[in-house]
Amino acid sequence: MFTIGDFARHGRVSVRMLRHYDATGLLHPAHVDPSSGYRHYTAAQLARLNRIIALKDLGFTLQQVRDIVDEKAGVEELRGMLRLRRAELESAVAAAEARLVQVEARLRAIESEGHMPTDDVVIKHVPAVRVAELAATAASFQPEDISPVIGPLYDELFRQLEAAGITPTGPGVAYYEDAPEGGGRITVHAAVQVSAPLRDGVFRVLDLPALDEAATIVHRGSMDTVLPTAQTLARWIDAGGYRSTGYPREINLECPEDRDDWVTELQAPVTRV
Repeated sequence: MFTIGDFARHGRVSVRMLRHYDATGLLHPAHVDPSSGYRHYTAAQLARLNRIIALKDLGFTLQQVRDIVDEKAGVEELRGMLRLRRAELESAVAAAEARLVQVEARLRAIESEGHMPTDDVVIKHVPAVRVAELAATAASFQPEDISPVIGPLYDELFRQLEAAGITPTGPGVAYYEDAPEGGGRITVHAAVQVSAPLRDGVFRVLDLPALDEAATIVHRGSMDTVLPTAQTLARWIDAGGYRSTGYPREINLECPEDRDDWVTELQAPVTRV
């Protein structure tokens, strides 16, 4: 038998944790000296300790851990719990990776301050174009709120167009408006150029108005990293004596499978101050 200190060293846990597991009924000592109160454990109890630690590291509650190690949870229930926890962890990892992308984009935006290439921005007239579109609402104009909305919109739009026998005739055109309900929410329009009659329905076909003057810049890479490019455009507009009159449109010039190779033109409607 091991003393509690020896067992803690072999199990790579603290004595305090073992006392807590004893108090909560997760792992009782194999023997407690009636006169001294000293706890003693056996080597066989390391297996239960390992399972407790592993399940806790997976994020299970102490009650769930107790049910599992005491075999109160059946095999199917245990499998379902582990699958659910795996999905939760995968979602957390994806969210953390997305936040890391946004942190990197903010860092690049900060690093680019004071370095504004003037030859990257072009003022031009953007003609009207006919598009088919679906729309939905995002919580804000931040990339981490836009991306989860616009991606599924485009997937559904292309499914609907295929079902309707309509073939896109040009690039995708994403554009944005303040949502009617306010609160910083944004109406996201996922559109693509088509040659088809005007229509309403599951998706709309409409003529997107021309922009008399637009300050344009090309962004290369995933739209999750668009912030430095968008802010370069904003600084150019301000320095050039213009004023923005709406959200920039996003024209998907190239959309290969690897999002890091995307090429997108931002078209910000402007007017002279």
